[in-house]
Amino acid sequence: MAESDASPVGHSKSKTLLVAFAVCLVCSLLVASAAVFLKPIQVANKGIERQRIIVEIAGLMVPGLTAAQAYQQVDVVMVELSSGQVTDALDAEHFDIIKAVKDVNLSVPLRRAEDPAQISRKPKYLPAYRVNDDAGKLKILILPVYGYGLWSTLYGFIALQEDLRTIQGLRFYQHAETPGLGGEVDNPRWLALWKGKIAFDDHWEPRIELIKGTVENSTPDREHKVDGLSGATMTTHGITRLLNFWLGQEGFAPYLARLREHRERS
Repeated sequence: MAESDASPVGHSKSKTLLVAFAVCLVCSLLVASAAVFLKPIQVANKGIERQRIIVEIAGLMVPGLTAAQAYQQVDVVMVELSSGQVTDALDAEHFDIIKAVKDVNLSVPLRRAEDPAQISRKPKYLPAYRVNDDAGKLKILILPVYGYGLWSTLYGFIALQEDLRTIQGLRFYQHAETPGLGGEVDNPRWLALWKGKIAFDDHWEPRIELIKGTVENSTPDREHKVDGLSGATMTTHGITRLLNFWLGQEGFAPYLARLREHRERS
């Protein structure tokens, strides 16, 4: 009697591979489906987190108010960076910086010499967040800022007081800097150092700077300087560069100039 060509071992291996393939396929479909299903939730959560940071650095969080309730006091406008004019051409509330810089219609390339923040492309428009008093006068202005540190692009906000010169606060909502080093940008003690610092010189040129070591009473121009991040030289330099870029002519300087002119006429 002739032996069968197919051995039990061969059948067993084939079945194992088939089962493994089926399991992998099902798992892939589940992961892909979960990613698609969860993406709107993740986007919404990121928006909520940004709102929370905005109201915190603006000093709007008080007992009894949620972040969403406090955010109702914020007026968001879209700014055309080149002219400093406010425009209704885009939805400021839901503007996505990362998507905008990938869109050739919404961003422009930067030459190396004009790109200290190392962002490669600059959005043509960015939102600005205003907190006004009961008479409609500007009290706090919050501006988005971002740029490269050591390992990542840091995305955050800087808040200026009504004189448009004094810093109310600085916060980052997204980065991947080294925990314990560059990641100290999230340390409340370091963040507290920013309040009251002066962002511009007398000619409205950006002057804010992180230094190596600690700012002392004897430090020259101490009002423009903040303690650097210990052991995180590249992140420290990156923050100085990105702030001066976005407060300068390539960033919000034209818009700030219009705000100053409006304040002087009022």
